[in-house]
Amino acid sequence: MTTTEIDTTDGSSSNTFGDLVARLRDVHASGRTRGAAWRIRQLRGLERLLEECEGEIAAALHTDLGRTAAEAWLGDIASTKGEAVYARKRLRAWMLPRPKTLSLNQLPALGWVQYEPLGIALVIGPWNYPVYLTLGPLVAAVAAGNCAVIKPSELAPATSELLARLLPHYLDSDAIAVVQGDATVTQSLIAQGFDHVFFTGGTEVGRKIMAAAAPLLSPVVLELGGKSPVIVTADADLDVVARRVAWLKLMNSGQTCISPDYVLVERSVRDALVAKITGAVREFRSTEPDLALRVVNQRQFDRLRSYLATTDGRIVAGGGTDRQALTIEATIVVDPSPSDALMTDEIFGPILPVLSVDSADEAFAFVRSRPKPLAAYLFSSSTPVKRRFLRAVSAGSSVINHVGMHVLAPQLPFGGVGASGIGSYHGRYGFEALSHRKSVLVKPQRPDLKLTYPPYTDTTLKIMRKLF
Repeated sequence: MTTTEIDTTDGSSSNTFGDLVARLRDVHASGRTRGAAWRIRQLRGLERLLEECEGEIAAALHTDLGRTAAEAWLGDIASTKGEAVYARKRLRAWMLPRPKTLSLNQLPALGWVQYEPLGIALVIGPWNYPVYLTLGPLVAAVAAGNCAVIKPSELAPATSELLARLLPHYLDSDAIAVVQGDATVTQSLIAQGFDHVFFTGGTEVGRKIMAAAAPLLSPVVLELGGKSPVIVTADADLDVVARRVAWLKLMNSGQTCISPDYVLVERSVRDALVAKITGAVREFRSTEPDLALRVVNQRQFDRLRSYLATTDGRIVAGGGTDRQALTIEATIVVDPSPSDALMTDEIFGPILPVLSVDSADEAFAFVRSRPKPLAAYLFSSSTPVKRRFLRAVSAGSSVINHVGMHVLAPQLPFGGVGASGIGSYHGRYGFEALSHRKSVLVKPQRPDLKLTYPPYTDTTLKIMRKLF
């Protein structure tokens, strides 16, 4: 089986997908994907792909997103390879049964949990990090011993075509297929009834994915987004805050699900922080002709430009746009109202609102009043404030004195909460998310206590009440 190209215009895609899934089920039923050796070969294959094809991947990402080679390496290549290497080195240990201590009323017996593959996983990738956020979930799927269908984003066509061409040369093409297409293809695929659906994208589309999977009881992991806040207290090192916030906000033109969406800063240091972020942006873009950053398409450009045209905040840096080039300058907006579109919608672009607050606790309350974000960031030197932050703010992940670095730690689970996502992955957490944790209880045939069988007397019930 090689890469699957689908033309949905003739209405034949459903039958094609049915045949595809049936063939994958036959492969899975044969048992070839269950052994550690097969899983490790797939992970090594991903590592080789990322090493040998780095130039091609970087070129595709530049075509789709205007990404520099350095950002392509950091955001998509090194991060994906790190996941594959981490899983490969620990996979045999993850696969071992995990013995469990049983209560006295179960003895004599042995009990353990063993991990078995779910079957066939569907991975629906996004356009913003179309390698990392497509192949990262694939690492989890193959580490768990599953067959998989990969559906890259049609909004990153060069990268989608590259994955479709390269993956069959590095992975088991009988067990892992690539299907290209739009949202119609995605819905048709889900309708085939996968054993797991893994989606990365926006919250509204995530709802549609979950609704489509529900009639078939296909479990889902939804990695969504939300407005990830940065809270800055007056005692923070503002130079460090400015560099770290500007670094991640500029990466991929702000089109990053864990990018700082807005800043809540104590009023006494607001102006100083804004000046330092502005300076950091100019320093980081000093080798470029201007502050303009490309966004993915006209739809996203028009959405972002409308935010700047309608905001009631004060634009203090940037603000320039070019529709023909699909570029927007790195922009800072000071004190938009909480009801401003910049503060109600996920921005997903190079625009950073900075809002004044009178205290860290006011900032915590502001974040709590809104949907739970994918990430929440705090910069502070105060240990009590850090503790209150971790207790007070619910988010998919929390990072103190940095932004975004948690996603590069495969030792930590990555996922959302509430509107920012369902489920998590990375490292062992991805292996477990794409596995079935099967309970196993083994008992001898003897002794066989008669008191557990009816008819029950008052005496036997009294004994059973004490036992159970």
